Amino acid sequence: MGLLKSLFGVGSVSNKPMETSDESFDQDVLNSELPSLVDFWSPTCAPCQVMGGLLRDVVPEYAGRVNIFKLNVAENPITAQRFRVRSIPTLVFIKNGRIVDQQVGVMPLNKLRQSLDKIAGSAVSEKQ
Repeated sequence: MGLLKSLFGVGSVSNKPMETSDESFDQDVLNSELPSLVDFWSPTCAPCQVMGGLLRDVVPEYAGRVNIFKLNVAENPITAQRFRVRSIPTLVFIKNGRIVDQQVGVMPLNKLRQSLDKIAGSAVSEKQ
C-alpha cells in the first residue's frame, strides 16, 4: 500500500500548501482553530519558488497541527498591503488571529521546522 500512496496519493495528505486570497484570508487564516503559516509569494520570484519547495516538503509533517497557506501578492494586493509585505517571500506565522513570527526571505528548512514546531505547540505549554 505504501507504494500506491507514493505513486498515486491514495489515502495520503496533500503535499502542497493551500491557497488563500483577499476574499478568503480572514476565514482561512485569522478565524482558523489551527495556527497558520502564510507564504506571501509571486510566481515571478525565484526565491519564492525555492521557499515553495521547502513548504511542500513540510506540509505532510504538520497536517492537522498547522495550516500552511500561500498567498500570491500579485493577485491579492489587499492582504499583502494589510500585512505590510514589502519583500517576498515573506512568511507570516499566525496563531489565534495574531502574528507571532515573521520571516523575510528564504528560510532554512531547520529554522522553518523550529518555527512550525513552536506555533504547533499545545495551549497548555503556552500557559505555563
